[in-house]
Amino acid sequence: MFSFDYQIRVRYGETDQMGYVYYGNYAQYYETARVESLRSLGFIYKELEEEGIMLPVLENHSYFLGPARYDELLTIRTTIPEMPGVKIRFRYEIFNDKEELIHKGDSTLAFINMKSGSPVRPPGHIVEILKPFYQE
Repeated sequence: MFSFDYQIRVRYGETDQMGYVYYGNYAQYYETARVESLRSLGFIYKELEEEGIMLPVLENHSYFLGPARYDELLTIRTTIPEMPGVKIRFRYEIFNDKEELIHKGDSTLAFINMKSGSPVRPPGHIVEILKPFYQE
């Protein structure tokens, strides 16, 4: 299974009046970690769009276990639990700077042909990049 750790420091503007990361910002954290995890494999999202394929989010779930606070360095562990087909699922675990698990989540995206709007299988080069992580 593919896994990638990405770090981000909580900025003041991402917190609410209580000093915790505002819940709506977790989706942005997911997106950043997801894009950077794919980039680490040599898969650039912009290039996928240039090929005529987009990846809209179909589902997004968040599970709050503890707060993230201003100026904490968070580690977002992104995994792709199974080989993607028409859909690709990502799981996220967010750890604070004390290495405590404070948040879990997942999102499912679909490979969509931008011209037709129809679901498609992932391009062959993406399958080839991910295949070694799922061979038994």
